Amino acid sequence: MDMDGGDTAMPTGGPGLSDMGLDMSNDTVASEFLAAILDDIDLQPFDWAITGAFWYGIVVVIFLAMVIHFLRWATLRMRLRAAAAKHPRPAHASNSFTSVIAAVTSIVREASYPQVTPLRSRWLRIPPFGVSILILTYLGFVLGLEFFNVDYPGAQYWEARGLRAAWLTVAQFPLLILLSGKNNLIGVLVGISYERLQVLHRWVARVILLTATLHGAYQLVGWNQYGVLHIEISTDSCIPTGFATWILLLWLVFSSAAPLRNLSYEFFVIQHVISFVGFLVAVFYHIPSNALNARIFIWLGISFFLLDRLSRLARSAFNNSKPGRATLIYLPGGVTKVSVHSHRVKSWKPGQHVFLCIPRFGIGQSHPATIASIPSSHNNDLVFFLRAHKGFTKRILDGALSSSTENLLDREKFERAPDPEERFLALIDGPYGASHSDFAAFDTTILIAGSTGVTFILPILLDIAHRAATQNLPLRNIVFVWMIKNTEWAVWIVNELQTAVESLHRVGVEVAVHINVTCDPSFTEAAEDTRECGCDCDVRLGPCCCETGLEEQDDEVDAITPGPMETTAPTDENAKSSMTTTEQPIVISRKPPASVLIRPVSPMALLRSRLASFSTLTSGRPDIRSILWAALDDAQGETGVAVCGPAALNKAVRNTVASVSDQRGASKGTGAEGVYLHCEGYEW
Repeated sequence: MDMDGGDTAMPTGGPGLSDMGLDMSNDTVASEFLAAILDDIDLQPFDWAITGAFWYGIVVVIFLAMVIHFLRWATLRMRLRAAAAKHPRPAHASNSFTSVIAAVTSIVREASYPQVTPLRSRWLRIPPFGVSILILTYLGFVLGLEFFNVDYPGAQYWEARGLRAAWLTVAQFPLLILLSGKNNLIGVLVGISYERLQVLHRWVARVILLTATLHGAYQLVGWNQYGVLHIEISTDSCIPTGFATWILLLWLVFSSAAPLRNLSYEFFVIQHVISFVGFLVAVFYHIPSNALNARIFIWLGISFFLLDRLSRLARSAFNNSKPGRATLIYLPGGVTKVSVHSHRVKSWKPGQHVFLCIPRFGIGQSHPATIASIPSSHNNDLVFFLRAHKGFTKRILDGALSSSTENLLDREKFERAPDPEERFLALIDGPYGASHSDFAAFDTTILIAGSTGVTFILPILLDIAHRAATQNLPLRNIVFVWMIKNTEWAVWIVNELQTAVESLHRVGVEVAVHINVTCDPSFTEAAEDTRECGCDCDVRLGPCCCETGLEEQDDEVDAITPGPMETTAPTDENAKSSMTTTEQPIVISRKPPASVLIRPVSPMALLRSRLASFSTLTSGRPDIRSILWAALDDAQGETGVAVCGPAALNKAVRNTVASVSDQRGASKGTGAEGVYLHCEGYEW
């Protein structure tokens, strides 16, 4: 360019772009130089190829997950067929090849199951190792693409980095939407339900926020370095639209944090959708006219979103073309038993959930609720147990308060149908979920729940009992562990639990039911015990169960092993000592000690007597490690563990399973049987 007033040549973008010899104080010259910086004609082809590489990587990972899912499904199917053919030890690795596969599987499990929480923060929760490794791999993959061959010489050095980040930001958009849908295409392919992909959805959103931040930061640094930032701000709409897009994205990520998300589920869903629509509008305005092909990714994301919404709408329209009717029963512990007789939803899998709407208690409000029944039970009704918190669940509880709990200890009265005038219109969206393995295909199954987490493990038990009555299964032993805060809470499922246990016993499946009451002063009534609850509150053994219960608290705990667990009823000779000792958990036996004063029979006494006929009722937390170790000692094949409860319980079980599996050498070719673990949480 002639700096003496002669003809000037407009600079063009490219590797050799430089401000040397240019009078950048001249606005015309500066504007032309800015236009040259923004000219990405040479950068776009390579950045487009980078987005292709991103999606190649995603497709490869999905394909590998599909292969693993298919192999797992085939293995479980072969076990069921072997059991039907009455082969011995159908859940055991039968040859060297399957033994190697089992050992490799154990290595992966032991590395992926554990979870640590170095900071007791509601805002910072580290996922399990397996999910953390996947997230870090994804982050490394995206950052690797961001910095791969991007050292563009000249004045477009920062622009090249910023544009690369922009292309990676929009390229991730379809993946973000695919991971969010209820009818999830990725979930169908890899056998993982949508709610378990939500953690990946949130972390992809955070990575998008990172790349969007890099996009803006790099460009601002570059423009400021050459003194053209003020011109870009005053002449280009990309600055305000980009800032608006970034603010909306920041809000979408921030408002999705668990503490805010759990404040009000209804508000979260509404504001999330509205913010998302605003984000889309801002993105369309932000993408410049010379990069319209970047909108392909936005249109793909919108297509996936609309496909999910339309499929949900179609399913809901069918389910509710003839709406169901709900009956409510008030239960101890602030829980409502909701039974919905649906004319359309007649089939579902154990562990699945629906979005339940009862317009009488909240028009347009639907809440996730796990189905606690199976199609062959409860007259094909969908049964839910909803703990009252606030809003929808609190109004449902208030609506059920007219029902009495005094009759719940009587099976016939408990199962009688409420009067027709007590039925409410119920709308169902679903069912969804249940991506866990078939727990009937293991040699031993351990089911663990805290409080209302029993709604997940109860239908698994009911399904196994129903199938075992008509077919041979690989399953030989079941351990059922349920933690509650008060003995009377056991009335929630006492009928179902007793029926399932008796049915399984008839076909030769051993069932051990442990009901652990973590804070129940009534345990000490017969033994003149002065403790406030039946646990050893020696802080050297960990937090007292009276203060921090794993059955429903979300706070972290240090230990879940207050002492050895009694597994059988005490004999007449030691019954009294079993009921009064401070060193052992308290066990309610079938036959009371002779020294106990006989009192009039109360409903609570009837409940305890009934529970004692098929279960062990214990005060204090269960020793999960001892339960797991004992089950594995007796196992003749792979063991399956399912747990549903708060974060503290899930974390404790995760770490215990990984530790016990490692100590037994399942991953070292010792011949020890492996352990499969599936965790469900309360949060959404």
